[in-house]
Amino acid sequence: MSELPPLSEESLPAAPLELFAAWLGDAEASGMTDPNAMTLATAGADGRPSARTVLLRGVGDDGFRFYTNRGSLKGRQLSQNPRLQLLFFWREIGRQILIHGTAEELTDAESDAYFESRPRASQLGAWASEQGSVIESREQLLERVAENQQRFDGQDVPRPDYWGGYLARPEAIEFWQAGEFRLHDRFVYRRLDDGGWTAERLSP
Repeated sequence: MSELPPLSEESLPAAPLELFAAWLGDAEASGMTDPNAMTLATAGADGRPSARTVLLRGVGDDGFRFYTNRGSLKGRQLSQNPRLQLLFFWREIGRQILIHGTAEELTDAESDAYFESRPRASQLGAWASEQGSVIESREQLLERVAENQQRFDGQDVPRPDYWGGYLARPEAIEFWQAGEFRLHDRFVYRRLDDGGWTAERLSP
């Protein structure tokens, strides 16, 4: 882990997305595998938590975008309870970011546009996999892929209506940077009613 620049009250930008972009850029420049990988934590109506790793596929002032099978456990839980957490853990550079917020479905147009950008094999896989359901064997999954290859032979693969994107709108974003003797730097941004942000230092 290379020496990190100081993280202090004076160095914080007014909005957290600026700092997020800078840290993501540092993670990408480090050469680590999948710097856009993030843990997505959800809970359904029963309150039972669930976490898994997904990939960030876009970020803007409105929030963070990811795509999945909406019939999966995470999709079902988000339909029952839109509250979520996202966690980026970049061990190689001694940083992590925790995002608290709510999810909403992206428009069909935005989901279509991203689906069209995926490799054809991934598009066929979305049709073949009922994500999280029990299957008898890998051969059964490959048979479904072959069936869909034949089904869409010679044409573009359309987006399944059960597959699409989500926008995670942040309400709070915490930045954590490793320090010596576990005296880490932690700052949390919280969104204000007027749409702005306030930042506070947290004890490590």
